[in-house]
Amino acid sequence: MSTTRTRTRTLTGTALCLALALSACGGGGDGGDTAGKTSKGDVGFEFWSWTEGIQQQVDVWNKAHPETQVKYVNAAGDTVYQKLRAAVTSGNAPCLSKMDGMNLANFAADGLLTDISKLAAPYKAAYAVPAWNAVSPGGATYGIPMGSAPLFTAYRADLLQKYGVKAPTTWADVITAGKAVQAKDKGVKIFNMAGEDPSTLVDLSWQAGAEWYKIAGDHWEIGFTSPAALQAADIVQQLVDDDLASNASYSDPGVFRTWDLGRTVLMTTSTWQLPIYDTNFPKSKGKWQLADAPLFDPATPRTSSNFDVTAVLKGCKYPDRAAEFASWLSSSKESLTALTDPASKSGLFPAVKDVSPYIGKLVPPDMFNGKADSARIVTDAADRVGAQWQYGPDYAAMYSEMQKQWGKVMKKQLTVKDMLTHLQDWVLADLKDKGVNAVAAG
Repeated sequence: MSTTRTRTRTLTGTALCLALALSACGGGGDGGDTAGKTSKGDVGFEFWSWTEGIQQQVDVWNKAHPETQVKYVNAAGDTVYQKLRAAVTSGNAPCLSKMDGMNLANFAADGLLTDISKLAAPYKAAYAVPAWNAVSPGGATYGIPMGSAPLFTAYRADLLQKYGVKAPTTWADVITAGKAVQAKDKGVKIFNMAGEDPSTLVDLSWQAGAEWYKIAGDHWEIGFTSPAALQAADIVQQLVDDDLASNASYSDPGVFRTWDLGRTVLMTTSTWQLPIYDTNFPKSKGKWQLADAPLFDPATPRTSSNFDVTAVLKGCKYPDRAAEFASWLSSSKESLTALTDPASKSGLFPAVKDVSPYIGKLVPPDMFNGKADSARIVTDAADRVGAQWQYGPDYAAMYSEMQKQWGKVMKKQLTVKDMLTHLQDWVLADLKDKGVNAVAAG
């Protein structure tokens, strides 16, 4: 079990509004939490998503629940969040939509979601604490968790053996291993960091125990320059300064070659990516081994995760039925058994507390060398996601700002610490402009 825990937070309605700066306090514009309203009779509502296999599960639900009919809309596309915002503004939004955690926080802060805190309470116990955090920015709940992507490690066991390097278990070990590999072959890197993707810093900050955003009573505390955040920054800085990381772009179709051809040794990864490797690593299949994510403190094993959620949009007439369906979709054995089967092509890894029933088919047997307990590694990763991480009200905008700076870091034009200092100031100014009560973390 992970040693991380969330502290209990009790927010008054006033405090929550001050913290999130919701445009319509307590209910996303629907006149408060609609938990007391129970839908009567037969109802129907729309659900937007872009996950493979969801249509089939909607069909299963509709057949078993004639009183609650769900219309599925495949909303795939780069502009889906803009379309959702426009739909809410025009009063034509679906009841439910897939989102990622950071966009849920932004939609909530902009008053575009419905507060379902009381409605969702009966479903909370099924989900992992970090997953529930993702649908409850600031304390109020605006959706139901759907899937997670807890990070673990995959590495080329044959290359570590070739270079006489022990598999790293901490981030300090990753640096040491990178230097040892470089001493024997300058053309081989230990890790990869793309110039357009600062997710490595996010992951390491999360794993180090940092809290970039933290709700504290009636305000947010902003902590981009905390000791834990700077500990993560130091590892990234060493990877950059010592040229230990390759810089293959994730937008390049040839990105897989850096690992398949042995130019990069190690990666942090998650379950949804494993079938992709199985297809795109023809030369190195069977040479890979799974391991726990590198740690900062072995006494506090912690990893990071992305989360998909199902959000209840502002204007939803049947939030009770919407929450019921969303919970069935992401926690019932019937739905999860189907969606975690690789044949569904959903790439879903559950956000529920107990993932053990769904591990069996997720790890491609021919991809790995069989020298590690892959099921245990994946299960532990799900259990070790740091529960301290929160998505703040401008997280998506902050991430865009960070992307602009990240390329400079990769080119050694800006240090990671200076970038975090800039983000600290930028977020405090941005939240002030939005009327959000926020202070620098002490």
